[in-house]
Amino acid sequence: MQYMKLDTAEREALLARLGGMVGYLDDAFSTLNAAQARVPGPDDSFSPVEQVWHLADLEREGFAVRIDRLARGGSPHLTDFDGAAIAKARNYRALSLAGGLAAFRAARERNISFLRAVASAEVWAQSGTQEGVGSVSLCDMPSFMSQHDAAHRAEIEAWKRQGAQ
Repeated sequence: MQYMKLDTAEREALLARLGGMVGYLDDAFSTLNAAQARVPGPDDSFSPVEQVWHLADLEREGFAVRIDRLARGGSPHLTDFDGAAIAKARNYRALSLAGGLAAFRAARERNISFLRAVASAEVWAQSGTQEGVGSVSLCDMPSFMSQHDAAHRAEIEAWKRQGAQ
């Protein structure tokens, strides 16, 4: 219920930070060549191309689905999104960095637009159960997205410090 505790300006600032992830990724990765984009991070963490595809798929198949199902109500069960397994199965490292950036941009913009359009406190309060997390409400989603972004920003900064670019 964190989002509902924020005033209008704080809510808009949170949504603006979510939108800022697109620019952050562009700044961090847009000048990389194909070989640089595939260099894994410290401790074999995601390479840049894996980062952007993971973020894009989670945005579409995780956050967007959760947002939609929570907004419709009915106390849905929300499945986990196993990012590591999906990255391996979809061979993210072989995909296009530009394609991943574009996919993330489109999905994030869609989610932010949807969240901005939610006007009813009753809709924001609708909840369900997320596998591995427990009870969640629609109003928890912007904070979850922000926390996830922060974790990936930290990974990306560690990747940059290792001098891979």
